[in-house]
Amino acid sequence: MIILAAFAPFQPTPGLALWSLVIFLLFWWLMSRYAFKPIGSALKTRETDIQTALDEAKKAKSEMANLKAENERLLTEAREEKAIMLREAKDSGNKIVADAKDKAKLESSKLINSAKLEIDNQKKAALTEVKNKVGVMALDIAEKVIKRELKGNPEQEGFVNQLVKEINLN
Repeated sequence: MIILAAFAPFQPTPGLALWSLVIFLLFWWLMSRYAFKPIGSALKTRETDIQTALDEAKKAKSEMANLKAENERLLTEAREEKAIMLREAKDSGNKIVADAKDKAKLESSKLINSAKLEIDNQKKAALTEVKNKVGVMALDIAEKVIKRELKGNPEQEGFVNQLVKEINLN
């Protein structure tokens, strides 16, 4: 084994170990003074920035949840308003149709009553005309019958002439 130890490329000596330790401690002090503090402060700043970003993300997420809930509430209200408006429009349309039907019924009943009155008036006029014609025909027939009866009787002819003279005088 001794033979193997002679071939070892690195054999520390106490002087080399002491200078290595001094150089390492000097390197460590320089690094802590000029590198570790700025790196630490940069890491601390980065940690603060990351925490701020996380807090802002949580806040934004919370605001988004609130906005989503608000949007859902507004959407529900809009749907309810739409349903109310549709119901009111339908009721209004039904009322307009009912009013139009009532008005049409009223107009038709007026027209029917007016037509019935006109028919009654025409019927009465026709009956009056028929009665007048029947009366004239009856008088013509009666006149002819009376003339025939009175032709041979001078007493009755005198009475008729007297009545005619009285009628002319009045």
